[in-house]
Amino acid sequence: MIVNKLKLGETGFPESLTTIAAPPRQLFWSGNHPGEWLNRPRVAVVGSRKITAYGKLVTENLSGTLARSGVVIISGLAYGVDVSAHGAALRAGGVTVAVLPSSLEQVYPAAHAHIARQITERGALISEYPKGSQIAWKSNFIARNRLISGLADILLITEAAVNSGSLHTARFALEQGKTVMAVPGNVTSPVSEGCNNLIKSGAVPVTSAEDVLFALNISLGAKAEGAFSGSEQEKTVYELIKKGICAQEEVAAAARLDGHQVASTLTMLEISGYIRPAGAGQWVVA
Repeated sequence: MIVNKLKLGETGFPESLTTIAAPPRQLFWSGNHPGEWLNRPRVAVVGSRKITAYGKLVTENLSGTLARSGVVIISGLAYGVDVSAHGAALRAGGVTVAVLPSSLEQVYPAAHAHIARQITERGALISEYPKGSQIAWKSNFIARNRLISGLADILLITEAAVNSGSLHTARFALEQGKTVMAVPGNVTSPVSEGCNNLIKSGAVPVTSAEDVLFALNISLGAKAEGAFSGSEQEKTVYELIKKGICAQEEVAAAARLDGHQVASTLTMLEISGYIRPAGAGQWVVA
């Protein structure tokens, strides 16, 4: 891995990081030069390390759709939401950037070293820590979060408990004047309590990728024929709605899905921007 260095004040140093509290004196990067992706819309996607099936689906659908729309996905390569966001962006053929709490020579967590290598091919790894730096300090992880929000135009939290470290990122984003968005979750689920509280405090609720794109002033645009990205179950339901089978009960019967399955599938299709509710239990192609 080739590691490059940028000093604060040098040409190419991310301008958005020069105005944050405690700007980094230096940045180490590997992959694409920051100048190649800093001029594109950027969304930081973060959340719980102990991700649920719902959180994983939402994170992957939103990140993949945003990446296909030309948005750079920024996260921290951690377990859970972070690595799901990076992976979805890579599978979508998009650009993703990982900000590490360690030096680039010692990728943390080590289990994600293979993802880090893929990221350097499509985007970049970023760190403020030189080779040989300690990664055991809790402060490294909190400090890393200010860079994640600082590099992004918008912060999106897809799933977070009330004590999630991603809430530190939300605080940094607010201090930096960035828009904070969050995906609402089950009100009885502890792993969604952080997101729900953020929304109550003024964060913008997100139920589809279009919500994020709207905040970025980007149009989702028409889906190209044959470019569907989703599970076979989602594709089946999408094709039924395209054919005019729009009532949720009729879709469930035609796809041979129970109520829970069809509701979950419709939610994922809506989040991905493929369909939208027409009211009275009806769905139409977006």
